[in-house]
Amino acid sequence: MYDDEPKFKGAGGTPGGFIQFFIGLAMAVAGGYLLTNQVVVTSSFWTMWGYNTFGLSLLPLIFGIGILFFNGKSIIGWILLFAGVVIILTGILMNLQIYFQPTSLFNTVLMLVLLAGGIGLVARAIVAHKS
Repeated sequence: MYDDEPKFKGAGGTPGGFIQFFIGLAMAVAGGYLLTNQVVVTSSFWTMWGYNTFGLSLLPLIFGIGILFFNGKSIIGWILLFAGVVIILTGILMNLQIYFQPTSLFNTVLMLVLLAGGIGLVARAIVAHKS
């Protein structure tokens, strides 16, 4: 080893930036928490042409499970099972409605500054510092 190399490495394996990293991480976590705390997520019924269609999304899953109980090595059973899970998860995500609760402009700016400033400090801490 060379004598001029630092023995202690900071965030990201670079010299320095250790304190900046944790301050930025705390800011980003606080800003992210405050921002997501203002969001309300609701869902609605699965509809297609005016009818509730959640039951139809279960058919591939049910047939896949039935085939796999009969023959656990069946490729068609695994495909149906995977397709059923994907259809259900996609349907849940597609029917979510996300709302931002009313808040003051000051609170919104504070949340965004904490989040963006924290991410900036974390990124700055990872970049190598000049000695």
